[in-house]
Amino acid sequence: MVDLESEVPPLPPRYRFRDLLLGDQGWQNDDRVQVEFYMNENTFKERLKLFFIKNQRSSLRIRLFNFSLKVLSCLLYIIRVLLDPPPQGNKWYHIFWVTRCLPLWGLQVSVALISLFETVLLGYLSYKGNIWEQILRIPFILEIINAVPFIISIFWPSLRNLFIPVFLNCWLAKHALENMINDLHRAIQRTQSAMFNQVLILISTLLCLIFTCICGIQHLERAGKKLTLFDSLYFCIVTFSTVGFGDVTPETALSKLFVVIMICVALVVLPIQFEQLAFLWMERQKSGGNYSRHRAQTEKHVVLCVSSLKIDLLMDFLNEFYAHPRLQDYYVVILCPTEIDVQVRRVLQIPMWSQRVIYLQGSALKDQDLLRAKMDDAEACFILSSRCEVDRTSSDHQTILRAWAVKDFAPNCPLYVQILKPENKFHIKFADHVVCEEEFKYAMLALNCICPATSTLITLLVHTSRGQEGQQSPEQWQKMYGRCSGNEVYHIIMEESTFFAEYEGKSFTYASFHAHKKFGVCLIGVRREDNKNILLNPGPRYIMNATDTCFYINITKEENSAFKNQDQLRRNNASRSFYHGPSRLPVHSIIASMGTVAIDLQDTSCRSASGPNLALPPEGSKETRRPSIAPVLEVADTSSIQTCDLLSDQSEDETTPDEDISTNLEYAKGYPPYSPYIGSSPTFCHLLHEKIPVCCLRLDKSCQHNYYEDAKAYGFKNKLIIVAAETAGNGLYNFIVPLRAYYRPKKELNPIVLLLDNPPDMHFLDAICWFPMVYYMVGSIDNLDDLLRCGVTFAANMVVVDKESTMSAEEDYMADAKTIVNVQTLFRLFSSLSIITELTHPANMRFMQFRAKDCYSLALSKLEKKERERGSNLAFMFRLPFAAGRVFSISMLDTLLYQSFVKDYMISITRLLLGLDTTPGSGFLCSMKITEDDLWIRTYARLYQKLCSSTGDIPIGIYRTESQKLRTSESQISISVEDWEDTKDTKEQSHHRNNHRNSTSSDQSDHPLLRRKSMQWARRLSRKVPKHSGKTAERISQQRLNLYRRSERQELAELVKNRMKHLGLTTVGYDEMNDRQGTLSYILINPSPDTRLEVNDVVYLIRPDPLAYLPNTAPSRKSSICNTTGADTREETQL
Repeated sequence: MVDLESEVPPLPPRYRFRDLLLGDQGWQNDDRVQVEFYMNENTFKERLKLFFIKNQRSSLRIRLFNFSLKVLSCLLYIIRVLLDPPPQGNKWYHIFWVTRCLPLWGLQVSVALISLFETVLLGYLSYKGNIWEQILRIPFILEIINAVPFIISIFWPSLRNLFIPVFLNCWLAKHALENMINDLHRAIQRTQSAMFNQVLILISTLLCLIFTCICGIQHLERAGKKLTLFDSLYFCIVTFSTVGFGDVTPETALSKLFVVIMICVALVVLPIQFEQLAFLWMERQKSGGNYSRHRAQTEKHVVLCVSSLKIDLLMDFLNEFYAHPRLQDYYVVILCPTEIDVQVRRVLQIPMWSQRVIYLQGSALKDQDLLRAKMDDAEACFILSSRCEVDRTSSDHQTILRAWAVKDFAPNCPLYVQILKPENKFHIKFADHVVCEEEFKYAMLALNCICPATSTLITLLVHTSRGQEGQQSPEQWQKMYGRCSGNEVYHIIMEESTFFAEYEGKSFTYASFHAHKKFGVCLIGVRREDNKNILLNPGPRYIMNATDTCFYINITKEENSAFKNQDQLRRNNASRSFYHGPSRLPVHSIIASMGTVAIDLQDTSCRSASGPNLALPPEGSKETRRPSIAPVLEVADTSSIQTCDLLSDQSEDETTPDEDISTNLEYAKGYPPYSPYIGSSPTFCHLLHEKIPVCCLRLDKSCQHNYYEDAKAYGFKNKLIIVAAETAGNGLYNFIVPLRAYYRPKKELNPIVLLLDNPPDMHFLDAICWFPMVYYMVGSIDNLDDLLRCGVTFAANMVVVDKESTMSAEEDYMADAKTIVNVQTLFRLFSSLSIITELTHPANMRFMQFRAKDCYSLALSKLEKKERERGSNLAFMFRLPFAAGRVFSISMLDTLLYQSFVKDYMISITRLLLGLDTTPGSGFLCSMKITEDDLWIRTYARLYQKLCSSTGDIPIGIYRTESQKLRTSESQISISVEDWEDTKDTKEQSHHRNNHRNSTSSDQSDHPLLRRKSMQWARRLSRKVPKHSGKTAERISQQRLNLYRRSERQELAELVKNRMKHLGLTTVGYDEMNDRQGTLSYILINPSPDTRLEVNDVVYLIRPDPLAYLPNTAPSRKSSICNTTGADTREETQL
């Protein structure tokens, strides 16, 4: 066998430069051949071409030298004219011969030799096989005319005074200038500005025409009037400006012919130049030009990258961005690949925006366009996705590429990215701030089902407002709602704060309660100096540190506030009881003026809960009176802290033994073992011990494990939550998680039914099969049978998600048409159902639960228009569906991304409130309802104290529902049957309403006697001769309309019942006459301490983390599924 190593030839000696010089024999005898590449570039011609043409910098120097020679030749011609003596004798002689001194002749000959040599050399280097192409070029012909006669005059001295039109070198100088500018742009690697070049060409062309005409007229008139150069200049300016005084005119035929030729040339050349300039100007207006480097280095600017710019998106961004005082000097550079929209162009022509907003047409994927926008000098870059695209995944892919391109071009530029799909979020983890639309959307929709109007609460918190909306309205609820909508989240270092500095070393709940009592601010969270995590309501165990960052809700930030003590006011009111009047209660003397808030400081001494100031419960309820309010301790005794509900005496483990055992055997607590996408935050949830089979998730079809085929057959104890969506996207996972979070009581878990147009994917079913009481059904809200099968008659909430396939339409605002009509149908068929709808465009929320002849809605529409005219960014807030939290648009949350430029903590706080992120020790958002038994607390301030001293909860707002005040005025006319009752009944009703301000009158259809009386009254009224005024006639027509509506509801109810019977469903529980037309709901964020509590008020709470009080919770947080038994642990997550 042959040795393989012997066949391998030895390696040649190492190549060294010394061996080549000394002629190493071993290398020369080697069989290897050295090959040199690009030998053609080593020729003399190629080296010259490289120096004169290819190399940008050397070529630029050559062209600059050439330009200087041409300008010098023109200057020498002018000098020759000035030195030329006045012509005498034969006039034609002076046209062909001039007087040229010897030194001047020598300079002109030298310039001609150099110019001719350069021209011949460049022609030789650029020769490509066609010599006539080089010879017949206009620059080459002009060079021959101006240079060759001078060279001939060297050998023929008698021709030294021959006239040579050297002034034509101005056109060669113009040609050299154009080439020089091109090489200049290449040398500095800058995109050539077509606009700059065209302006330069136009100016140089005009100058060359004038200079040629001046020199030509002056020389030809040597045989006539013998004009000077100045006279020729005057004649040319007067002629080209079309003034034509006539005091200077050409005399000879040649000069007249020359003037005619020059005018014809000007009439042909100049319009072409102006047309090209106008075209380029229009194109530049479309593309937006450049943002200069000087401005970028001396002024601050941000860049907004979008696929297509709509007027709503632009105005939302500008209004929110410039709402902050310190951003007034910033510029906004918009980088968009599409041509500017007509509406956007009109807005950008408004002086307020034209000086601060610059539109550039270009792509973020091109470095040239990023350079135009000066991305490397930008303070931030906002990259927004196009949510109106049919393919939202494709829109996300474009956003990801833009983010990568910006990060590659300007790695130090902060990135604020909006993404649509949660599965694409991990591609842009490097961005400084990311908002995933579907994550926030589904989380808000989920919380809307258990904390009403959470979407409205979050929307108002992330919008910048001064709280001036609705202050000129006659409606009291609009004034309160508009004033409280000005509350936002702010931050400050504790030791630098007037609000919180005195609470150093005190508990968090103590600081929160007393800051609200003294200043009217709501402290909701903190962040340690050495920790990046924000803790919402860390609880009474948390001790405040001087270096902590405090996050609070207030009308304005502390830095814009002025403080004044009202000692005299306190002395004057010292004899009053604590809650005798609103003036004695802390802060709501808030004076908003020029961004400054004056806050009245009140006494912060802790009033005893058992003192005489507390109102007693009604006499009839003395036996069931709850304990008095205890003071909030500086350092809380956590052994006495309750985590049960303030309004509930029975905790979750005090149920019957059978229920407790069965419940604990069914559910466990732990982290979901499977997530449908990368990047989802792990959340501690209620889970099943074993995942159920996928076949059991189908609600409307039986399988081998169960035989149920509709929602009624399951016998759920709690009402359903139905989600109507087109597809089961990964974002829908974030709808389920907040509703199954570990702090939700087991007995209050609502079954979730997903009504999907398309069957879900298997990986999505694998993710949801671990959650209890989660089902899906393939169907549509267009089909009444599908709605009835999925249990719409037993549902507490119906969530309608905007369909992706309808988000784009030929007319933008028509994208919501199908959703709006479907929801209107649901509203008419199931009037008692709480419907929560997502829309694409916020302007379309005026069509939700639309009533064409509802005068109160028309009055609200007028109010919205007035608020928009006053410059409000929240003009839509008074629409009843939005105020009640029954509709929202995800585009309202765009301001969250914009606001994070100033408040970098807003996204984190919003994610914590929505349950998208869970931080150990951080609280969660929940709610509690005020009943008649709890009215002994009386005011929001006492409720704040009660919560802080008992459960450690922090209230942040109230969701209030009250009956509409039915009165006739110019803005609203609303008629009811009660207006026609006799005087005694009216007095009784008004007395009843005064005792119960917030009670809701039920529909007349629930009272057969009242309905029968109203029908008799209608018949009696129809037989009478009308003797009333126009106002009474209007009331009659309104009453008839009410009766017609009632009969229409009955007809719809019969339709629903017939379909239920046809499907074999029971009609028990279907309430067709219960609607909410007589009520309105709204939110009061951080209301004043003197705000009275009313029945059915829902209070928003930030509750401490229940696991923070358990000594051995660390292992359970790490486990995938934590099993619990009924007797071992106490449920401390009761709402």
